[in-house]
Amino acid sequence: MQMLETERLILRTFSEDDAPFYMELVNDPAWIRFIGQRNLHNLTDTRVAIVKGPIAMFARHGFCLFVAERKRDSIATGICGLIKRDQLDDVDLGFAFLPAFRGRGYALEAASATMDYAKNTVGLKRIVGLTNPDNLSSIKLLEKMGFVFEKLISLGVEKIDTKLFVYEFA
Repeated sequence: MQMLETERLILRTFSEDDAPFYMELVNDPAWIRFIGQRNLHNLTDTRVAIVKGPIAMFARHGFCLFVAERKRDSIATGICGLIKRDQLDDVDLGFAFLPAFRGRGYALEAASATMDYAKNTVGLKRIVGLTNPDNLSSIKLLEKMGFVFEKLISLGVEKIDTKLFVYEFA
């Protein structure tokens, strides 16, 4: 289902048919380095991860990570959306794009539309951005959007150091 539209992208909810794309994305070396290993190496497990992840989150909260699909050819370029994590009070903005679509402004375009959605549709007053301290591209994007570094936190069972950025809607 289409949720958001930008000049070049459609942001839509996931379906199980997105398994090949999602498996490619989560096995990209940059994803593994900056986000973590998901151990999704076959389509069956990837479909289950989609159902238990973004599809379930959308059913629970009315938001999730969306597939960012290029309008002109319907190619999935990456993901962008809102995530509600049990260990955080705030909703966070998440994004990741395949290597061929990085550095072309798609992440900024998708993230800007997602921020409008967070404020005007979901009604959030504050949103956070999480990133690996070494992920300079994500840090640069968050700062360009007006996010401000708040603190270093430890996330997940592995207690991975993560930079937490904050954006307060006016």
